[in-house]
Parts: sequence; structure tokens; C-alpha cells
Amino acid sequence: MEISHKIINGDSRRMNELDDRSVHLIITSPPYWQLKDYGADRQIGFNDSMETLAINTVYCGDSVSLMERIAPDSIALSFWSPPYFLGKDYEEDATYDSWQNLLKNIVALHYHILKPGAFLVINIADIISFQDENMPRIMGMNPANRKCNVTKDMILKVQSEFPDYSRQQIASVLNCSEQTVDRRMNGNNIRGGKYAAGTHIKLVGGNIEKYACDAGLFLYDKRIWKKDPAWANCKWTTNTLKSVSETEDLYIFWKPGEYTVNRERLTANEWKEWGHRQIWEIPSVRINKEHPAMFPKELAYRVIRLYTDEGDTVLDPFLGSGTTAVAAIATNRNFIGIEMMKKYAEIATKNVKNAQQSQRLFSKPTMPKERLNKNEGVSVQTVFEIPQQKTVTYAAAAISATIPQPKE
Repeated sequence: MEISHKIINGDSRRMNELDDRSVHLIITSPPYWQLKDYGADRQIGFNDSMETLAINTVYCGDSVSLMERIAPDSIALSFWSPPYFLGKDYEEDATYDSWQNLLKNIVALHYHILKPGAFLVINIADIISFQDENMPRIMGMNPANRKCNVTKDMILKVQSEFPDYSRQQIASVLNCSEQTVDRRMNGNNIRGGKYAAGTHIKLVGGNIEKYACDAGLFLYDKRIWKKDPAWANCKWTTNTLKSVSETEDLYIFWKPGEYTVNRERLTANEWKEWGHRQIWEIPSVRINKEHPAMFPKELAYRVIRLYTDEGDTVLDPFLGSGTTAVAAIATNRNFIGIEMMKKYAEIATKNVKNAQQSQRLFSKPTMPKERLNKNEGVSVQTVFEIPQQKTVTYAAAAISATIPQPKE
């Protein structure tokens, strides 16, 4: 039997470095509450705030850490759209594995905070252009797009006459590029003299279902958002047979417990048009001026109305520009929003305040059915949980970002 010893310097609340079902025995003595200062920043149990997150508040910080401070069994609905692993600015340092760890950690935290019978709804899309080094580097031939009349037969003729010629020399004889020679002979997709990794579809729903199942949540339903065709993100359409992306998925997970089927949440026509329908046709946000990946307010509006009642609390741990919170306010629900990046948290706060001011013109603010803590109210504020110039590790090294503390 092989014996190994390992010391890991990291956060024991995640333990992503350990394989599943790989440990036979755990022996530990945790930090005692407020007893000793070990000199570690954000030490568990020392100078911790035991206050739960307040409703109707935008928090700027690490969702994994902040979600641990949400009151147990308090969230009626968690609706969010995570990073899609598409290379956005907030995904700059992410790998596929770290992105998956982020999703796994966030999903796992939901069982504790969702009410029995509550729902978790995740809006996400499959990766339609996933780079894979193991994929054969073969490019589809499109004669109509050829800028060079050189054919495979012409190259073979040069090779027969000059068998010792390199690809570069053959290209010189035919007055074409080395890329052309390689593509005509091998179908390889090379650019700049280097081989580019092939891309294929990467399905993400299966992994999310597994993470939810491991956390004790069950896949209750699935809906499809039919959006505008994403031509700008599908520039390969002229060189392949791939389709243009025009759908995203809504995975609906349920925490075991009684839930309400309230037919009064929607009108009879709304039940007919979209309440009972799997495919929701909603136009995309045409101009992402506040955030690079905004989803339409109508999408959040439908999810919130379908799965919650007035006075319930809705969570969005990837708040972005605040769409979920704005939709919650418009439907007389409370919200908790968490956003890692300071600039988006500030935009979300602005949008939330505007929405709340508009709502007050028509109705009184709605308090939750059960108060989460004694300081709850309906005022909106942004709470920055990030110390000045501190690098925060998001979900066990999934994504890192430096967020300065705002000036007093």
C-alpha cells in the first residue's frame, strides 16, 4: 500500500484539492470562537461578524464567503446567471476546472439557505466553442471562400518534381502560403505557422445537475430561453456547418419540502402564453452598456413571478448590473445581491435605487414574511466586504480580482 503525506496551505471550507471519497478519517480541532488570533487574514472564528446578510442590499465581495452569512432557510428563490467561461474580463484568470469549482461551490451552498420547497434557477448556456488540444486539427473545406487557386493536385505535382522540397519551398514555387499547402494536403487548421486547437460543443448541464444532486437538490424542471441569434459570437458560420447560438437553458432545482402552486401568481393568459410553456421567446439585451453579459429583465421577471410570492426573498450571487434585484423590486419581492467586481456593484446599486424610487410611486415597500434580522429595512446600500487592495480568491482560486475599498 502506498503511503503519502501532504500539507495543504489553503481554506479548509473548500478542500477542492482533495478527491471525492478519498479520506478514511478526519481528525481536527477547529479554531475556538474569539479565543486566539492566529495572525491569518479573515481567520474563521476571530473577529467574525455573526450578523446575517440584510435584505435589499447589494454586497460587493466573494459570493462563496458571503453566502455563508445568509440566514438558514430564508431564501425562497435563487436566480442567477454565472460566468459562461467565454473569456470575459471577469474570467481572465479562470480555467475550465476552476470555473467548474466555482459552480460546484456556489450550488453546494444553496441547500443550507433555501427554504424547504424553495427553488434554485440557473440560467446558463453550453460552451459552443470549447478549445480542446486533443481534438484533431482538421478544417472544413469551403471552396467558395478560397483566396488561392492552388489545388492538392498542383502541390502533388511539385512534390513529384522536387521530392526534397520543404513546405516553405513548395509554397514559394506555387506563390502561396505555407498554410495553403498544409490545408490542401492535410486539412489542418493552422494560423501564423502554428497549429490552433480545435473547438467543439461542451455541455454544462450534466455537471450542474450532479453538483445540485450532491448538495441534496433535485432537477425539478428545465426551460429554454429563445433569444436573438448571437451572430457576433458565431463568426465561424461561414467556415463550418455549425449553427448560430440562439438559446440558453434554465435549470430549475428544488429543495425537498412543500411548495405552493399559486395560480393567482399569473393571469390566465400568462399561464397560457409562458407559465406552462417550456420555451420562452424573449429578445436579448441589444446593447450591453452596463455589463458585458446582461440578460433581459423579462427573464428575471418571469422566473420570480412563477416561483415566489410577494414578500419572498430572492438571491442573486452573480448580480452583475442588478437585473434580478430590479425585477424583484418591480414584483414586490425582497432581494439579496452579491457582485464580486466593484464597478458592477456600484452600477447595480444605482439601478436598484432607481427601481425602488419608481416602485414607491405606486406601492408601499414589502417586508419579508419572516424577518432575517432585527436591522432589516427597505433602504438600499452597497456593502463592500473587500479590504483595500486585497486580492480575493473567488471560490478556491477560481477567479481572482483586486477591488479597492471605496473612500469614506
